[in-house]
Amino acid sequence: MYTEKQGLQLGLVGWVKNTYSGTVVGQVQGPADKVERMKVWLSKEGSPSSRITKANFANQRTIDKLELSGFKTRF
Repeated sequence: MYTEKQGLQLGLVGWVKNTYSGTVVGQVQGPADKVERMKVWLSKEGSPSSRITKANFANQRTIDKLELSGFKTRF
């Protein structure tokens, strides 16, 4: 919920999902500077009840246009 809110505030699109192993996975798209701000937020702050020990961002690439719309929490 907090990640979805942060993504929307930054004007990003994507999704996020909690895993059974206690991690979070997702995809974020938008302007590079805002994606970087989201990465900092995810690796340093996160939701109030989160305990962040490691942040790994993979499969990063530049895209010509957004492939997603909205920012959702998946269950």
